[in-house]
Amino acid sequence: MEIKLRKVGNSIGTTFPKEILDKFNLREGDTLTLVVMEDGIKLMAYDPEFEQVMAAYKQGASQYRNAMRELADG
Repeated sequence: MEIKLRKVGNSIGTTFPKEILDKFNLREGDTLTLVVMEDGIKLMAYDPEFEQVMAAYKQGASQYRNAMRELADG
């Protein structure tokens, strides 16, 4: 499915097809989480628990940077 980006004031925005909004129970004013991935971006319905997990990861990744690098390298 393709969606177009459009100029909205000084920003850029998009619209979602009604079937997508209905499928994911999204309404005007809802918040989405944008996750940057290696191969693109992922939009998810906002989940406060996910935000807490990501905050904990960022703190741990910063604090244990060398250990995280070694784990990533295998």
